[in-house]
Formats: sequence, C-alpha cells, structure tokens
Amino acid sequence: MNKNAHLLGELRELILRHAPSHATHPLLANVVLSTYTVPTQSVPCLSEPAFALVVQGAKQVILGEQTFRYATGQYLIYLVDLPLSSNVIHASEEEPVLGLGLILKPEVIASLLLESGIPATKGDGQRSIAVSNLTEDLLDPVLRLLRLLDRPNDIPILAQSIEREILWRLLNGEQGAMMRQLGLADSRIMQVARAIKWIRSHYAEKIRIETLADVAGMSITSFHRHFLAVTSLSPIQFQKQVRLQMARSILISSPRGVADVGLAVGYDSPSQFSREYRRLFGRPPRDDGQIVRARAGE
Repeated sequence: MNKNAHLLGELRELILRHAPSHATHPLLANVVLSTYTVPTQSVPCLSEPAFALVVQGAKQVILGEQTFRYATGQYLIYLVDLPLSSNVIHASEEEPVLGLGLILKPEVIASLLLESGIPATKGDGQRSIAVSNLTEDLLDPVLRLLRLLDRPNDIPILAQSIEREILWRLLNGEQGAMMRQLGLADSRIMQVARAIKWIRSHYAEKIRIETLADVAGMSITSFHRHFLAVTSLSPIQFQKQVRLQMARSILISSPRGVADVGLAVGYDSPSQFSREYRRLFGRPPRDDGQIVRARAGE
C-alpha cells in the first residue's frame, strides 16, 4: 500500500466514525464532513469558496456547461460563491461516498502571501474552479486536522494552525497560481467576488450593471466579460439564481404562500416566480417545499 492510500484509509475511518451524514462538524467550524449511502440528485446551490476532497467514491459538480468530476484521491477548489449543481452518482451502505470540505478564507490566504513573500500576479480571472490530485504533503495536514476530532481538547490550540498549513500547501500546489488570486484584493477574482457579495446583499432589488461594475472597480465591458468567465452566468442570471435559492430556503423553513415568497425575494409576478422556480428545481415551489420538509422530518 502506498503512502497516499494509507493516509486515505485513515481519513476514511475518521469520517465514518465522526460523520454518519453530511454536516458541518460542531467542533471544526470551517470543516464539512460528508457520508452518502445513496446516490443524490443534481441540486442547484450557491457555494462559498472551498477546498473539497473525495476520500472514497466520486462526486460531480456542474458549473454552467462545464462538468467537474473528482474521485478518490482528488480535490476540487472553487474561489467565489458559485451557482453549482452537485451530485453523487454511485453510493451504497457498503460503499458510501466520503468527502471533506474546508472553507477558504481570503484573509488567511492574504496573510500567508504577505508573510511568505510569494510573488503573485493578478492573473486573468478566467478560472475560479479546478480539480487536482491529492499529494502526500497536502493529505498529511488534512489527516492531522481530522485526528483532532479524537482529541477535542487540542482543537482550540491546533486547528487554526493546521488549517493554515493546508492553505499553504494549496498555495504551493498545482492550483497555487489560481489560489493566490483569493488573497489579492485587486485580483480579477476578488473584484468579481465583491460584485457577487453586493448581489447577495441586494438580491431582492433591481440591479444596475453600472452599480455592479463600480463595486467591482471595472469598466462595464470588462465587468461583463470577467463576471461571465468566473461564474458562467450574466449578473442578471446570477441574481435570479440567488433569488430562487433564497426562496427555496424560505419555503423549506416555513410554509408560506408562494406569492408572498416570490414577492419577498423580488418577483412582482407570482406566475413568473413559479415558472422560473420549477425550471431550476424541477418542481413547483409549493410542492418542492413540502417534499423537502417531509424528507427532513424522516
């Protein structure tokens, strides 16, 4: 057995022991552990910047017309809040799909760049998501981070430094040049990220492209080009995704009227809201909310 296989084997045992389902672990606030025993449907969601690895099995992520598949011993990085659809294709009780995700903090990456003096260029902002193979020097700190779950008293002292080490390995890995953009305030990625943050804070309002371009610090033409390159959507399409995701959250958490929910997220027309909701999630809003709530109660 090679070293990577041994490390993955120990990671597998830790995840099975500490994460019987998909959840943010209460002791490691920036970490999501996942165990899937059945295949999952492709569900649209808005995902914040993260490093995600597969310990066993395979997962699939779709961004626009691009599909990214990552399997045992591989990881996925995405740098901004992206409108992703993800799913598990094959999973069973005997062979569950096991994964781990770590939220990427731009301020920590910026600190590492400053302390290390790594040269970094702004880049062209054309990539915000990529898949690579796990290396031993990256797997090692990931494993040490999860071992802390067996020694919870060590977490307040050691977790933060190990998370920084993981980010350091990523900055020096195959996707390091892309990762560094997350720590540069004036990189194209971070300029687009500022516009995304503005949209998410004002999703129910009518937006003007001029305002978004100003928030990003770009010309209108440049903003359109880079926003599309990073997110695979136009700003208006992205806002629509945010509105519908927020509507789904409301419908799942409380059984409100469909028209009221549509109005709350910025739709003037209930019929347009229902039509666009069904197009994205595959079911009318009322039915979808009831089904998801019922599943959550099982």
